[in-house]
Order: sequence, then C-alpha cells, then structure tokens
Amino acid sequence: MASDASRPWRRWTKAFGLTALGLVAALFGFIALLDPYGARVQAGQSPRPLMDLNQRFMYPQLVRSGAFDSAVLGTSTLRLLDPAILSQGLQARFVNLGMNAATPWEQVQIATLFARKVAEPKLVIWGIDLPWCAADATQEERKLTPRPFPPWLYDDSGWNDWAKQLNFTTLEIAVRLAGHRLGLVPPRIRGDGYEVFTPPEASYDLARARFHLYRGGDGRAPELAPLTPPQAVTPEQRAEWRFPALAWLDQALAAFPAQTRRILVLPPIHAGALPREGTAAFQREQACKAEIGTIAARHGAVVADYAHVSSLTREDMNYWDPAHYRLPIARRIEADLIALGKGEDAPADPALQVVKPIR
Repeated sequence: MASDASRPWRRWTKAFGLTALGLVAALFGFIALLDPYGARVQAGQSPRPLMDLNQRFMYPQLVRSGAFDSAVLGTSTLRLLDPAILSQGLQARFVNLGMNAATPWEQVQIATLFARKVAEPKLVIWGIDLPWCAADATQEERKLTPRPFPPWLYDDSGWNDWAKQLNFTTLEIAVRLAGHRLGLVPPRIRGDGYEVFTPPEASYDLARARFHLYRGGDGRAPELAPLTPPQAVTPEQRAEWRFPALAWLDQALAAFPAQTRRILVLPPIHAGALPREGTAAFQREQACKAEIGTIAARHGAVVADYAHVSSLTREDMNYWDPAHYRLPIARRIEADLIALGKGEDAPADPALQVVKPIR
C-alpha cells in the first residue's frame, strides 16, 4: 500500500525534474545561440552588439574580432576619447577599451589580450591614473572592484566559458540582444567601445559641478599655491616609496611588438584633486611620474602629462566632477594625441607636458 501511495509523488518528482532540466537546457541553448559576450568571436568575425554597460564583459570580443589595430586603454578618464576621431586623424582603426574605475590589474588584462590577439598593433594610448602609484595597488583585495570581472573571457581557453554564462545576468543580456536583432532595442555602447557616459552638454550646471568638485572640502576650494617652504621628506622616507603596479605596466608595454607606437596619458583631473605642490604627497607623485617616464623611455613611449595645475585643470567649467572633464576637453586631448601619434609636436600649451623618448 505504501508503495502504491508513493507512485504519484515519484511520477510528479520525475516530471518536475525533467521539466526543470528541459528548461535549463532551453535557457542554456538560448544563451549559447545568442552568445551575448561574443565568446565564440575570433579574428575576422564581427563582434556582437554591445548590450550591457559592464565593459569588462563586453570588450574582450572587440579585441578578438581583429577589427581594430589601435586602442585606448585606461579608466573612465579616457572613455570620452572618440575612436572615430582618432582613427581618422591617425589612419588607424581605434577601439576605446577604457573601463569605469578599472584597477591597474584589470587594465593589464585587456592590454595583454590586445597584445596577444591583434596581429599588428599599430598604436596604444594608455591612460595612467593616480591609482597606478598606490603602494597597495598589487594587493589581492585591490585587483578588483565590486563590479564583476570575468577572467575566463580574457584567457585563451574556450572550454571554460559556457558554464560561467548560465545565470540570470547573462540571460538578461541575451534577451536584450534578441530584442536588438528584432529591431526593438538599441545597443548600450557603440560598436567601437565609445560611449558618452557624462550628462548631455546642454544640461551642464556650473553650480552643480562645483558641488561635486568641492564637496570633499566642505564646499571650499583647496589652496593651489605651492607650499612654501616644501614639506621636508627624509631620504629614508623617499626610500620607502613604492609603486608596485608600475612593474605590471612595464611588462604589459613589453608585450607589444617593437613597431607598436605607445602613448601614456596622465589625464587632466581637476586641480583640486591633485596633491598640493610642495607637500609630501606631491613629492611622492612626482617620484611616481619619474618612474613612469623611465618605463616609457624603455619602451619608446611618449608621455602626455595633463595631471598638474594649469589653466585647464584649474577651470571649474571644464569638469563635471574631479575626475571627469567635458566633451570639448576630450576633443582638445584628441587633437594633441593625433599630433603626437603622427610624431609631430603637440600645440604649444602649458596644460600639456610632453616627454618624448630619446632615440
């Protein structure tokens, strides 16, 4: 009797299990068919439309497609550089691979992927922000941000990619991609990685910008005049200054072929976010810049330094917040980089300090 009573339950359990397995298989097949991250994309194949704002998942396929021979690397401080403008000015095929708040480790992952997968990299423009100078930049807890990062999209093994994609986030992006295929949903990011992520220029509000620029100082602008006399720093203190992430930069630049032109850009953050000249923090930053210059010279790279107090970085109207300049400033930087990329002198401008390698 007990056995007979349990048969309906067993049949229901079996039916439920088979239905669940069928549903999982159907969802996996849907994801595999759409391939929203372009895991199957190889050289010569078109990348998928970029349907998600997490650039860490979207950009590897752009590299593997082989559609681009030049790249902008870094964080959001270089994301406003338009690859189309750079491509036209430098007769290249640029992609912007800058990722919001990307750590040095994350930047190295996309840079080394580009070096491995692009047959003849022509030009690399790499934004070097202050986090590269952090003493703890290479510690395990500083390698990633709260944003998910998929190492499996950056390696050379394809077998491990699919199991990682069976989740609701990937399913959501696959649904968006299906909507795009049906003409219902536009891409979230342009096909060369470019996105104007700042608010529309027509909505710019200087008072609101100043709130963001100075809220760290209780609304007061910081003192920008050099500290006189400079803060004393002992030789022992200088000897303790370490910039461990710069070893990653050195190795990543070495991964590119000798003929690849390299430009390191120190982006123009607002002067209020820079260490005051003469302070120990400023002197440490200068030491880091000197090491960046040494690495650049070792690899024949040009350094374009905007990260200092100048008419560009002092002017509040050039910024949305301490790290993000406005579109006219991006156009100005593009013009400078096009000149430097051609081997010419950039326009004479105190806001830009250029260090060229000795050849």
